[in-house]
Amino acid sequence: MEAISYCRVSTDEQVKEGVSLAAQEARVRAYCAVAGLSLLDNIRDEGVSAARPLATRPSGVALLRALARHQARHVVVVTLDRAFRSTIDCLSTVQAWDRAGVSLHLVDHGGQSIATATAVGRMFLTMLAGFAEMEKRLIGERTATAMRHKKARHQAYARTPYGFDREGEVLRPNPSEQAVIRQVQDWQRRAELALNRRGVGAPAGADQTGWAVVCRHGAVSPPQRPVCRGGRLRCSSHY
Repeated sequence: MEAISYCRVSTDEQVKEGVSLAAQEARVRAYCAVAGLSLLDNIRDEGVSAARPLATRPSGVALLRALARHQARHVVVVTLDRAFRSTIDCLSTVQAWDRAGVSLHLVDHGGQSIATATAVGRMFLTMLAGFAEMEKRLIGERTATAMRHKKARHQAYARTPYGFDREGEVLRPNPSEQAVIRQVQDWQRRAELALNRRGVGAPAGADQTGWAVVCRHGAVSPPQRPVCRGGRLRCSSHY
């Protein structure tokens, strides 16, 4: 019974013990030996997020092409999140594999292996797919909450923005750069008034506020803070 393994690491996982590509491949080989599967190929995605659908990853495409050519009837993955984080992507892909006679094998979920060739395996896969997507969304929510918390307290979480000095994890206003920011904002207000007085029509969606809403929130926008990037002064609302 021919099989192909799929292993993946995202950038921040490559150095973590237990999810490295070598560790995944070793576990896959051990599983195939016990399950009586002949491993034809190890397909690897390096530095690729599972948030991307399988069919849009470089080696994910290679895996799907190999299965379309009927090179193997079994796909072996260490854990579900190595292959899928989206419930829809997981279930639709596995359903297509089922119709083609291809089974998905998950080597280790809580010490148990799962294969979609059985009804029980499909049931567990459906549940795990939902949990995998929930975990991804919870991580996103926690990250967004932490960023809002840092923003509200002028704490750094990215590069230091123009107008501030970084002291550890705290941002302190830089007086001279803050003066430049105020000058830029004054120029912005003057530009808004000049455009409105000249009757220069603002784009659709500006309503009765004229150019003000466009300059502050649209394509012309410097929302809050100019940021110096690459030697040029640009505007940003990150802090």
